[in-house]
Amino acid sequence: MSVKLSNRQVGDVTVVDAAGRITLGEGASAFRDLIKDLAAKGTKKMLVNLSEVSYIDSSGIGEMVSSYTTVTNHGGQLKLLGLNKRVKDLLQITKLYTVFEVFDDEPSAIRSFA
Repeated sequence: MSVKLSNRQVGDVTVVDAAGRITLGEGASAFRDLIKDLAAKGTKKMLVNLSEVSYIDSSGIGEMVSSYTTVTNHGGQLKLLGLNKRVKDLLQITKLYTVFEVFDDEPSAIRSFA
């Protein structure tokens, strides 16, 4: 199963809900395309909810970093929500924990954009 992506508004924050696997090919490119599209439309506050993502490979991590750069270059912020243990470990191993702001619950993540 590839990734399923949807987005919703919570106040002025766009929450991107991802479910499935973000891997080389369709999953990573779908993720990249959605984030680039939102950034191009002027979305400045993005929260990526990964609580339903079961697996991210190195390509998926690469797309997350690329998406972070895209959003930042458009003057916005991209933060992560609901990482499972495997993804948390991956971010620590790759030292990306220092790049991404990561939250365990949606209300505190939304408040952090204020």
